[in-house]
Amino acid sequence: MNRRVLSAQFAHETNTFSRLPTTLEDYRRRWLLEGDEIAPRFRGTRTGLGGLLDYAEKAGWQLVPTVAANATPSGKLTREAWETIRDRILARARNAADVSGAVLDLHGAMVSETEDDAEGALLEALRGVLGARVPIVVTLDLHANATPRMAKHANALISYRTYPHTDQYERAQQAAALLDRIVAGSAKAQTVLVQPPTLVGADHGRTVQPGPMRDLLAMAERFEQEDGIHVVSIQAGFMPADIEWAGPSVAVSHDPARADRALAIANELSHEIWRRRDEETITYRSIDEMMRAVKSDASGGPLVIADGTDNPGGGGYGDATNLLRALISGDAKATAVGHLYDPAAVQAAIKAGAGRTLRVSLGGHIDPAFGAPIETEAHVQSLSDGSFINDGPMAKGVRSEMGPTAVLRIGRVEVIVISNRLQNTDLQTFLSQGIDPRQRRAVVVKSVHHFRAAYAPIAREVMIVDSGALCTPDPKRHAYTRLRRPIWPLDEFPGG
Repeated sequence: MNRRVLSAQFAHETNTFSRLPTTLEDYRRRWLLEGDEIAPRFRGTRTGLGGLLDYAEKAGWQLVPTVAANATPSGKLTREAWETIRDRILARARNAADVSGAVLDLHGAMVSETEDDAEGALLEALRGVLGARVPIVVTLDLHANATPRMAKHANALISYRTYPHTDQYERAQQAAALLDRIVAGSAKAQTVLVQPPTLVGADHGRTVQPGPMRDLLAMAERFEQEDGIHVVSIQAGFMPADIEWAGPSVAVSHDPARADRALAIANELSHEIWRRRDEETITYRSIDEMMRAVKSDASGGPLVIADGTDNPGGGGYGDATNLLRALISGDAKATAVGHLYDPAAVQAAIKAGAGRTLRVSLGGHIDPAFGAPIETEAHVQSLSDGSFINDGPMAKGVRSEMGPTAVLRIGRVEVIVISNRLQNTDLQTFLSQGIDPRQRRAVVVKSVHHFRAAYAPIAREVMIVDSGALCTPDPKRHAYTRLRRPIWPLDEFPGG
């Protein structure tokens, strides 16, 4: 059926404790596309936009693309970035005639300088343009800090069900299929949202191994078999966000006639999140433990080390040096680090030239509290533009841009130094720079969990390290002022 469906992507996971504001230029470094620019970039990719494009083609929809905007997690969006992208979406929506519905690809944890609930504000504004009768279906990241305003203005909130997020394509297709049913009149949908009084829970959404999140998702899937219960989404939340609604939540999209049952389902799942709030399936290791493992004689693939607290995918700066300093001072052999954010060091390497040696002040420039710059001699092993196509399980087919990139050798450690902050989720981070991670004794990734999709299959062991940087697993290291209280684990609750 030839339906006209509005589409938009406006994504950001905002770490409000970051000192890096998120600007329009940060979006341009990843992508900021409009209208007809969007389809060529994402058609054929294993992404939410790729899934929507494929569904539209199969269903005979006429997509009305507005904006595709995505930036690496960092601090609050500047007012300019937030209002510029918001207004481009709304302007295209106002000019779109006879729209049957809208599908939005959001994150759910976006905060701007003027809006703690940016996605809620966007949905409210879009609802004002489209009217009450035009259905709006939204996909969210599993780590969304979902809010009542999002639920009020979206007919459905559909969150990813994998972490690493390898099901973005499937969730977009699910969203499109539900929208089709609503437009056809075979379904009516509204959303109820419930939050337990906890800042962390659901094992931070991890689904690789058995644990709370997988059990919650299994419960959700059973509830979805009931008549009038369209979608049951579990959001694990995003802890480093000082806003009222940070933390896990449950969203149920349902027929209005099933409102009581939907609320009961949301409450049951919320209670289960609360009951199992302290269950976790991974343990952070110390740098000393890491070094003992690096120096062991184990064989069978590389030791994959995640510098979990300096994860750019959670708003980390990507330039913390404590872990790298230990590797260099410990003379770790056959070890590759992918990557360290330091545009100035890259430019110095370019000026020196490949094959030359230079003196660098490496990393630690954004906040030296997470490791001061490393003053050292480095050999420029290679230089590149830092561009590659992801070919692993996550975001397959999407182009990543590390920006001008230098591979520096310091002792027996290779360090990929980049100019654009981003998380390492794909083997091409190394392979594109002439480094085969399968041939190294140890590889370091600036990530906390997404790397597992590509790296766990090649690893002899995976180790998550707490190097003391911004993305701490302990919320008590942050000073919250806007969060709803009381909340666990920051506050005591009667009975534990």
